[in-house]
Amino acid sequence: MTRIKEALPAIALIAALIAVWWLTVSLTHSVIFPTPWEVVTGTWELLRNGTLWEHIGASLMRVGAGFGLAVCFAVPLGLWMGWVGGAYRTLNPLFQILRPISPIAWIPIAILWFGVGDASPIYLIFISSVFPMIVQTTVGVHTIEKRYLRAAENFGVSRRTLFKQVVIPAVLPQVLVGMRIGLGVAWLVVVAAEMIALHSGLGYMIMDSRNAGNRYDLVIAGMIIIGLIGLSLDTIMRLLEGVRWVRWRYAH
Repeated sequence: MTRIKEALPAIALIAALIAVWWLTVSLTHSVIFPTPWEVVTGTWELLRNGTLWEHIGASLMRVGAGFGLAVCFAVPLGLWMGWVGGAYRTLNPLFQILRPISPIAWIPIAILWFGVGDASPIYLIFISSVFPMIVQTTVGVHTIEKRYLRAAENFGVSRRTLFKQVVIPAVLPQVLVGMRIGLGVAWLVVVAAEMIALHSGLGYMIMDSRNAGNRYDLVIAGMIIIGLIGLSLDTIMRLLEGVRWVRWRYAH
């Protein structure tokens, strides 16, 4: 019941925006921009013929592959850079140069290297999500409270045990922050890549709906679905932040 009460302001705001949208379209007598009901009927059309599920599945598959590769690469590398000073001094300048480059700027290179198949968006997702995770993981190691390390040293634990039982548990909250940021960027990038280079996915669906008869009801439906899936992915990452073994660092 408490959660329902907490959600009421957000629900009221969304309802008000939908009402304004509907009223604006009705008053302007727009023949192109759809009403909310037309978006609902367009979404139902896609659900009924199965097209929507195919596009959602294609986009999620690409995000899962690219993001998974980024996690496997970024987390070990970030731990190494945070723990070994020489690795940090050597690699950090390179990553700080590459990190500000927009993932969209990599699209021509991705097409040149990988063509117009699934490999291009997977590469773009990897390159866009790997840097936030590297940075956050490295920062997590650097900001571990010294009392944890001193306590372990007083007990005479080995360097390997210290890293496994103190450093990794302490850095997990920062790792998840990096994963949350990286996943959000990855979801943005896959949609942009699909608009340009592919023939499936939500990004392609939006462009195809625009080009095939000005189906702006399907364009808006695609945009809303992208937002809802992005919210769902972010919610999942936030739930992981509440897991007990992730909160080890903040325990009193």
